[in-house]
Amino acid sequence: MADTHQDWLAELEAESRAKQEAFMNGIASKLGRPRVIEKPAHPYRGAPDFWHAFEWPLEERIKRFAENFQSVGGHVARLSSLEDAKQFIVNKAEEMNAKYIIRQNQAELDALDLEGALTDAKITVWNRDPEEHWKARAAEADFGVVVADYAAAYTGSMTVLSSQDKGRSVSLLPTVLMAIIPVDRLKTRLGETLINFDRAGRENLPAGIHFISGPSRSADIENDLTIGVHGPGVVYALIIG
Repeated sequence: MADTHQDWLAELEAESRAKQEAFMNGIASKLGRPRVIEKPAHPYRGAPDFWHAFEWPLEERIKRFAENFQSVGGHVARLSSLEDAKQFIVNKAEEMNAKYIIRQNQAELDALDLEGALTDAKITVWNRDPEEHWKARAAEADFGVVVADYAAAYTGSMTVLSSQDKGRSVSLLPTVLMAIIPVDRLKTRLGETLINFDRAGRENLPAGIHFISGPSRSADIENDLTIGVHGPGVVYALIIG
């Protein structure tokens, strides 16, 4: 028996480490190979040079993004202008009988003038009224409309940043998400997005960085897939230009 509390803790740690060694040795024995106890060498840090130089032409980026985004249940439309995007959103709102739409407080969406185009739906702008309960308004919205900050073709994902004028709830809580992607923001690799946060520095990071790769998907331990539990069940990526 241990004489002191510290001795007792030391004995427990020794027993635990012995059990760990026996467990790992047993796995190695069953695999028929010696245990690897030295950490592997890493000749370089981060992505290799060839990956930094990898880039698809614009049309290939659009094609690959659409394929990857649609493969997980998202929808993609390529449109010529913001005016076409407005008409697309208006048509979908009428088709889906949307009654309440919330959008980010962004200059691009101000220019879109959805308020003037939609007569049967109420439209509110995130954080315009300081007395409003904006999370609740986003949760009851049929549509959320945002402009994506970045998109990556290789992963089929878009990045939406949050700030005082760009509430994360607008892209996370409505039933349907409409995300506008200016074509010049569509890159080949996700690293082309991440490098911007490194350059900005920790002090200048946005309030939230959200990577969206299609509709919300959730599965339990029995692999029963459910769409739309933790976010929009329908997501449209509108590539403009």
